[in-house]
Amino acid sequence: MHSIPPPLSRRIPAPLRTEVERAWETYAAACEDAGIPVIRHPEVIAMLGQVWAGSPFVAQSCAIDPAMLADLLDSGDLLLNYGADGYQRRLARHIGTCEDEAALMRVLRRLRRREMVRIAWRDLCGWSDLETTLRETSWLAEAAIDGALSCLTRWAVEDNGQPRDAAGNPMGLAVLGMGKLGAWELNFSSDIDLIYAYAADVAIDGPRSMDHSAHFQEIGRRLVNVLGKSDEDGFVFRVDLRLRPYGDAGPLAMSIAQMEDYYQLQGREWERYAMIKARPVGGDRATGADLLGLLRPFVYRKYLDYGVFDSLREMKTMIDREAARRDMEDDIKRGPGGIREIEFIGQTYQLIRGGREPALREQRLLVVLERLAKTGHLPAETSRELAVSYRYLRRLENRLQIFADAQTHRLPQSAPERQRLAWTMGHEDAESFERTLTGHRRRVREHFDRIFAGTAHRRSASGSGPDYAALWSAAATLPARLAEAPEEVVSLAGGQSIPAFGDEGWRRLAALRDSYLYRSLSAIGRSRMDRLMPMLLEAVAMVPEPETTLPRVLEFIEHTARRTAYLALLADNPMVLTQMVELCAASPWIARMLGEQPLLLDELIDPGSLERPLARPALESEIAARLAAVDDDDLEQQMEALRQFKQANVLRVAAADIRGSMPLMVVSDHLTDIAEVCLGAVLRLAVAHTVARNRDARQAIDRGFAIVAYGKLGGIELGYGSDLDIVFLHGGTAENAAGPIYIRLGQRIIHMLSAHTPAGVLYPVDLRLRPSGSSGLLVSSLDAFEEYQRSQAWTWEHQALVRARVVAAIGDDVVERRFEDLRRSVLARPRDAAVLAAEIEDMRERMRRELSRGDDTRFDPKQDRGGIVDIEFIVQYAVLRWAATRPELLRWTDNIRLLETLKDAGLLGEREAAAMTDAYRALRARVHRLALQEISPALTPADEFSAERETVISVWRELIGSSGEKAPPR
Repeated sequence: MHSIPPPLSRRIPAPLRTEVERAWETYAAACEDAGIPVIRHPEVIAMLGQVWAGSPFVAQSCAIDPAMLADLLDSGDLLLNYGADGYQRRLARHIGTCEDEAALMRVLRRLRRREMVRIAWRDLCGWSDLETTLRETSWLAEAAIDGALSCLTRWAVEDNGQPRDAAGNPMGLAVLGMGKLGAWELNFSSDIDLIYAYAADVAIDGPRSMDHSAHFQEIGRRLVNVLGKSDEDGFVFRVDLRLRPYGDAGPLAMSIAQMEDYYQLQGREWERYAMIKARPVGGDRATGADLLGLLRPFVYRKYLDYGVFDSLREMKTMIDREAARRDMEDDIKRGPGGIREIEFIGQTYQLIRGGREPALREQRLLVVLERLAKTGHLPAETSRELAVSYRYLRRLENRLQIFADAQTHRLPQSAPERQRLAWTMGHEDAESFERTLTGHRRRVREHFDRIFAGTAHRRSASGSGPDYAALWSAAATLPARLAEAPEEVVSLAGGQSIPAFGDEGWRRLAALRDSYLYRSLSAIGRSRMDRLMPMLLEAVAMVPEPETTLPRVLEFIEHTARRTAYLALLADNPMVLTQMVELCAASPWIARMLGEQPLLLDELIDPGSLERPLARPALESEIAARLAAVDDDDLEQQMEALRQFKQANVLRVAAADIRGSMPLMVVSDHLTDIAEVCLGAVLRLAVAHTVARNRDARQAIDRGFAIVAYGKLGGIELGYGSDLDIVFLHGGTAENAAGPIYIRLGQRIIHMLSAHTPAGVLYPVDLRLRPSGSSGLLVSSLDAFEEYQRSQAWTWEHQALVRARVVAAIGDDVVERRFEDLRRSVLARPRDAAVLAAEIEDMRERMRRELSRGDDTRFDPKQDRGGIVDIEFIVQYAVLRWAATRPELLRWTDNIRLLETLKDAGLLGEREAAAMTDAYRALRARVHRLALQEISPALTPADEFSAERETVISVWRELIGSSGEKAPPR
């Protein structure tokens, strides 16, 4: 008898010791019969009991073929982590000699047993972590597929002839690995889910003159047999082809064109889910990659696809029902809190966002969870807990299957087997194991329920109040019933007070319920709207002015109803619904923006983002990430990405503004930052596209090109609907032959800013401040700009220069430096005070006559006397008059800091400066609020700002009204 080495006995729990001792005796006897010495490697001996106690499959395999274990040790493979090509290299040493399928099957099965023993040994010893174990099992399957397919293809071509495409290029069978194989996450005794495809249907010119479909289906059938058939040597991998188009009823292999047609016309939601993990694992990988590229739009939609929640919830409900029917409480894959729920969470976010975020187009679940946390789509703690539980459950799944090389996900029922499992998982006893497992499954289920929780509407959030579901169902008749028999509506509402939606609100609600839009929705679409509308009506009833809010919200619904994924988003996320209603209540401008671009609803999922608009560095990072997700040569999608970036960030600013968490000047700072970041990105993209089409353009652009901002952008005072007043300057000479390059660059910038796309216009652009206005060149050289400013520019153009600054530049920085030097030089030119005052007064009067919309009863805060433009003109007059002796006036371009500088320089009294600053802020805030309310023209009652107006008029008279002859106050 062969005794177990002492270290072995001490490591094994008593209940398992006898079993391992018997296995050792069986193995030792087999070694003696084969003339092979028993293993003596100290590191292997020390862990042998732990391995054999955890896996009778490994122990039996060593006894059946003791030479295999000796070979694993002699070769060093047992102590080695293979690389990605390790299995291919080992298989290649044997497979080349196979002359028929029987020989191929023997080689593959023996290799599979050897490598599975190695993988199990290293896993149970802890020499390989979970990811390594799953990855190596997947690599083994991939090598087996590729190796078998290479032989079967060679033999089929010898029999049938070589398949070729229309161009005469040889074709092979592409094998897509689905599920855990596709994700490099194959567990120990898993099936492999495969789909077969080939490039095109053309008749094979060969001895049997068969078509491609028959040829590749024949190879596919033989591959299933070679890998999956059980014989005396076992099997390699069971093959499941049911994920292919039409399932068991469909052909085994289809052409790319047939595949594309199927998924575009008949593809179902669960097939999108399945395709997330697909990747080429054998055969003609290039064709497999081409197919996945064509199917990407099917899997990953360009918009945020929140309808996935409904579909996957329904799928999970079906699975849960099946699990309950089969009593799967002990199933760690399909049972509650199991592996599949973690997969559902990760893959749901992939389907929703993968179309817009390429980083989420990833097969490996742990990588997906990590990226969801980095992008803020999942809380970091949620991602971490899910990853920890996933690793634990997958390791447990492997330990269950390693025991007997059986495909099972159920926990054993007997106490001894549970004790064994607990020991292999590193627990001292079964009770500790049960507590840990229960904790993981409870956390998974909690996260799953929180993410997938349905929002079944109750009568109201508080359990009382009107029956909004009944009101929505009868909405088409409510206006008439309210007029004729309001008591019926009270009864319909459950005897509760009728919401104060007003005549217009009830009429719009009735029109929607009775509309062709509602009737023409699909069954799923109507179901989603019917689920959403009672919740929406309840949310509207809770805002301060429901009668004005409901029409705005219904207009939003009318805009988005056909994109039923957004209805699902709102119904599944009460917080998003509440945020949307509150924003629509506060501003029709925001309501219209949300209706035109419903993808902005995504910004409402994290309410914190609406309180914290991004700072400049974060804006730069976000726009870079959005553009990195678009192909470099796809100008249309780059423009869409820019517009979506702008809209999302402007919404964040507007939401914080409306809630009063941000003062006006900070709002303008944020809006200015957003515009500048957009302009910088547009300039870089325009340069890239220009250079791609004209190699000579790079040298010209390297001389320098700048975008100069005037007006509100230059003054860091941008509003929500502001145009961008900009001028283009380049560093070449006026006579430079590269002039057309600069003009094309300018034209491309204007196109990217102002072209209408599905996401609207990025920014309206005003170029009239360039030299010679609309009749001047689109892009000016610095020399020409300087000559114009020094000898031809009008006083009002020098006024505009007060607020001018470079906001984006590329190439040599001489353009930026020379512009600033020129600005300072022109503004600091000595001027006759009387002439300057007369010219400014004349310009101001003309503007007032042409632009003011006020009258005796209404005040135009911008253009009327004592308004915003008067303050701006006062500041510009002061800069032009005194910059020659007060260079500190040339530092800033914004009015607030210029007023502060005028006070510090003693050019404006402290009281007057403070009053002017307060007036400027108050007037701008009022215009700002009117813009959010879309009130046009932006007028207020005539007496609203009487004190502020008197201050401004008084300062105007003091400085300008006397034709500038009076000295400034000291």
